[in-house]
Parts: sequence; C-alpha cells; structure tokens
Amino acid sequence: MKLILLGPPGAGKGTQAKMLTERFGIPQISTGDILRAAVKDGTPMGIKAKSCMDAGELVPDAVVIGIVRERLQKSDCAAGFILDGFPRTEPQADALAGTLLDLGKPLDAVISLAVDIEALVERLTGRRTCRDCGRGYHVRFDPSKKAGICDACGGELIQRDDDQEATIRKRLDVYQAQTAPLIAYYDAAGLLHSLDGMQPIEEVQRQMNVLLQAD
Repeated sequence: MKLILLGPPGAGKGTQAKMLTERFGIPQISTGDILRAAVKDGTPMGIKAKSCMDAGELVPDAVVIGIVRERLQKSDCAAGFILDGFPRTEPQADALAGTLLDLGKPLDAVISLAVDIEALVERLTGRRTCRDCGRGYHVRFDPSKKAGICDACGGELIQRDDDQEATIRKRLDVYQAQTAPLIAYYDAAGLLHSLDGMQPIEEVQRQMNVLLQAD
C-alpha cells in the first residue's frame, strides 16, 4: 500500500497515518518529523528549515525532496509507505512521481481530508509538546492531568513556535495557495479520494479502510 494523505495543517493526517501504519504494517513518513529532528540536532539543513518553519513558510524543495527520496529507499518501505505532509506543491508532486517511477513504487491512492479552517486554528493553537520526551497534548481535546506538566515524564509542556496563531494562519494561507491545487492534480490522475475530516477520528479511519480495501 503506497499512499499519500493530503489536507491542511491540523486536519488529522498524522493521527490517521499512525492508525493505518498499525493496520497495514507500513511506515508513516512525515517530512515534518524529519525536519524537526534536523532542527533539534542543529544541522545546517535544520537551521535553514527552522527559519522557514518559524515564519510559516515552506521548506525549500531541494531539502524536502532529498530526504524523502532517501527515506523511501530504506528496507521498511519495501511493502509500502504512507506519506504525511508531502508533497506540498505541484513541483514536489512532479518530483515525487519521478522518484517513485525510478524506484518502481507507483502510488495506490491519495486521500484528502477536508476540514473547517477555524476548527483547524483551534486544533493547532491548543497543541502542546513535552520539552523532554516529545509527547503531544492538546489543552482542550487531550489535556495533561496537571496543566503544563507532562503525564509521562513530568517535563514542561511548551507551544511550538509554528503553533502560534499568526504563524498558523500564514501556514493555512500557504496551504490554500500552494498545496490545495494538488487535490485537482491527483483527481486528474485518478488517484484521489476525499473524506470529511471533521468526523470523529474512528469514523474517518473506518472510511479510509473501506476505500483502501476497495482499491
């Protein structure tokens, strides 16, 4: 199963990808996670990526495409993969198509999650992450037992720079301008399936499983 999940920041792509990973036994490939790891390690790529992420801008294609290609060549992708957060632009989609052709790994499906913009802002501004262990929370939907403190390790919960409201709205504007056109791109390729991302998590997952089995 070789799959792309599309949708704006906060649409639930990561949550759904993790559930699909457990079901199909294939890796979730999140460019956001890879880039944040580089930021944390302070690598040259990470420093460049952080300046873009903090400003709510897209990371340069050359950086993103290179790490995705390398990731797809690892052994755990032999049976398939779930791309979460990539591609984000039509040039990236073209580059990915070329990479998958080279690797002999054509896509099976693209699932687009549609959600309300204001609901997204609430989801994202409420996210908190443990400074020490990285566990995620939400101040409304998944709060820690003690405000500001991680249940798992007792570390401080912080709001990431890219979860500030001004940055989020800029990211959503960027998504609408540069990534939303991929819906038509993959629809024209006969790969697109659209789902209502405002439904309960379990219902979205059930619908994903039904359509993937149909494919």
